[in-house]
Amino acid sequence: MLALWIIVAGVLTAGTLVFGRPVNSNVSIPGTDAQRAHDLMRDGFGPGYDPGGTMQVVLYSKDGPLLDAKRKRAVEKAMAEVRKVPHVVQVDTPYRVGGLSSNMMIGVMTVRLSGNDSSKLAETTKQVSAAAEPVRQAGIEAVPADNGTPADKEIKTGSSEIIGVACALLVLLLAFGTLVAAMVPIFTAVISLAVGLGVIGLLGHIVDVPKQASVMASMIGLGVGIDYALFLLSRHRKLLADGVPVHESVRRTAAGAGGAVLFAGGTVVIALSALMLAGFPMLRTLGWITGISVVCAVLTSLTLVPALLGVLGHRVNALRLPLVGPRRDRAHSAANGWAGLGTWVAGRPWRVLATAVIVLGALAAPALAIKLGTVDDGYADRGQSSRRAYELMQAGFGPGSNGPLIVVGELGTKAPAGDPPPPVVKDLKNRLTYVPGVAYVAPAKINASGTAVLFQVVPEYAPSDPRTAGVVRAVRGLHVPDVGLHVGGEVAGMTDAGDRIAERTPAVIGVVVLLSALLLLLAFRAPVVAIKAALMNLISLGAAFGALAIVFSYGLGSRLVGMDPPVSMDGSYLATLFFTVPIDSYVPLMLFAVLFGLSMDYEVFLLTSVRQAYLRSRNNRLAVAEGLGATGRVITSAALIMVVVFVAFIAYPDPLVKVFGVGLAVAIAVDATIIRGLLVPATMVLLGRLNWWCPAWLDRILPNLSITDHAEDHDEEPVTPGPDRRLVTTGQS
Repeated sequence: MLALWIIVAGVLTAGTLVFGRPVNSNVSIPGTDAQRAHDLMRDGFGPGYDPGGTMQVVLYSKDGPLLDAKRKRAVEKAMAEVRKVPHVVQVDTPYRVGGLSSNMMIGVMTVRLSGNDSSKLAETTKQVSAAAEPVRQAGIEAVPADNGTPADKEIKTGSSEIIGVACALLVLLLAFGTLVAAMVPIFTAVISLAVGLGVIGLLGHIVDVPKQASVMASMIGLGVGIDYALFLLSRHRKLLADGVPVHESVRRTAAGAGGAVLFAGGTVVIALSALMLAGFPMLRTLGWITGISVVCAVLTSLTLVPALLGVLGHRVNALRLPLVGPRRDRAHSAANGWAGLGTWVAGRPWRVLATAVIVLGALAAPALAIKLGTVDDGYADRGQSSRRAYELMQAGFGPGSNGPLIVVGELGTKAPAGDPPPPVVKDLKNRLTYVPGVAYVAPAKINASGTAVLFQVVPEYAPSDPRTAGVVRAVRGLHVPDVGLHVGGEVAGMTDAGDRIAERTPAVIGVVVLLSALLLLLAFRAPVVAIKAALMNLISLGAAFGALAIVFSYGLGSRLVGMDPPVSMDGSYLATLFFTVPIDSYVPLMLFAVLFGLSMDYEVFLLTSVRQAYLRSRNNRLAVAEGLGATGRVITSAALIMVVVFVAFIAYPDPLVKVFGVGLAVAIAVDATIIRGLLVPATMVLLGRLNWWCPAWLDRILPNLSITDHAEDHDEEPVTPGPDRRLVTTGQS
């Protein structure tokens, strides 16, 4: 089994190196107005309006105007070189109307492409930038800027994974006290991640794989891969310490903790799969593709970890760290500490419940002011060319130039080509000009068949400004006789995506909660526990969204997480410690799915231990204290690993990665401490025997899939090691 996983990981990794990892962030949303506008753009408007796309090269001459004869010759030479780049069919000079800023020092060279694969736009951008070298030799800054959405920007996280693994290894060394034991979860997670990323990379040849898929798979896959292996390893080492033979210990671990891992991973996959109902194709694809990394983590935990434990035997405790201390004493002390907490909570459940609710309410309250919008290139890392191009465009042409609206009008009467434009086109342009929030309307372009007209409309506001979405809705509200208006462009597309997601969010939340509760019902055969667990997981989401609001919507921590402040109109950076950053409209729903699944992991492990303790003693209060004592240290270690992994990703410059890192880290920290340590035990004590009540009719129809029906309640009995020792299991006590 060990050899098989190593071979699979090696083959898939080699396959991605040989065949590549094609990605395509398809942000089309069928049935929306923006999609209709984009479809019409392809209909006879000439080069640059097909799927190949359009890109721009922003020119900046700090020493004088671009109209200088020497600089103009350099620009014309660069244009000639750019025309030689493959797929370039037209290069619009910056000396056209609207191509130069008012001070004549900033210009825009528009490059129109045809037949270019949109997934290779970054490669084409590099070629165009290299061809513009003549202007740089003349002292002119040339910065390429493509017209892709933020979803098209490539995300690379190699350093974040390394930092996360290093921090996780440190936590594991402190938790286990031996190097060999600490390396088992790390090795398993690395193999799982290699297999998952390999599958996702090769899937890019068959389906559209968003560029965010790799970072999401890395964050979630690395976290759950280490955690699942940690739970299994902790159970196995405890059994070994109690004198159980190696192979019998592996069998019991796989039967008990392995079943919990299977159900826990199932909840994560269910939550991610529910994103298929969001109505946003990219989000739907991102959900099920990210789920692949979770499936790989579960499979490696259930097969590779037992194989490693069988190979290592008692050597799993080898290479003990001298400064950490005896493992059994530390584990016993930690278990007694968590059991003491459980006893303390059981003695005053109402006070603990009230305190936890107040604290969680305070953490979640800021979420009411969370600011959704579009994260444009103005929030990119200051060293990226996209950020520099954004700043130059804003300084020369206003903030709206970075997110122009594409207004396409379907004409009821065929319009003749040439000048002057027909009256209906003039009327439409006049109406667009006087829409509140519109700064500039470019000259009309009529398609070859005369059935549609296209305008580029520049708003007064930046793409990330919520007022820009208002301009989109105002333009769509125009009623021009004999013209059907459609608005496209990045801002319009994200506006439609936000509306579609808001419409589908209740359905997604309902499906996730119901299916997760059903899975817990199958696992524990206790409807009250299943419903309560599903509702408890929603509470940690409030804390996560509250943290996001504090950091990004209030701006109280935007600089602390490495965000660069925006620029003022004169190009200088705003000297402020706090500044707000919008959160993409699809991020909260994605976070909900991921966090709900991850929170259910700890619920499953805690409930499994409490249930087994209850089957032994039939004392609810004692079972809660014992269950918390048995799992508290492991859950805390697992949560700490997840937190450090997610915090490591905050260091990455991409705003989307930072948002996910902050939200996931805060939610897991709150979930493993306040919720699992205080709120869940308090509610279980108050519910008493109702926790495990199940109607007779429901018990008859439920399949026998319970993960607590194994004979693990007898694990405390001493077992004499030996190759001939046979254990007889008696089923549920």
